[in-house]
Amino acid sequence: MPAIKITVRKNGPYRVEAPEGSVELVDADGNKFDLTGKPAFSLCRCGGSVNKPFCDGTHSKIGFQGAELAVKKAEDGSTIQNP
Repeated sequence: MPAIKITVRKNGPYRVEAPEGSVELVDADGNKFDLTGKPAFSLCRCGGSVNKPFCDGTHSKIGFQGAELAVKKAEDGSTIQNP
């Protein structure tokens, strides 16, 4: 089985790295995304990308904070600002 690596980037996307053809990405209706020639791609987790489900860099423009940071701040009693 080929190695598939998914990295949660700090306040950014999920980065997927896998040999071509080893990952199938489908939408809510079961339609497959064409990943031909993409051994690596980034998936949006901020919700702001206009190219969903792929990241387009919007997270850096809107000040997205990943859930792990938001939870830590809530536990510390800090305030969380959402864009």
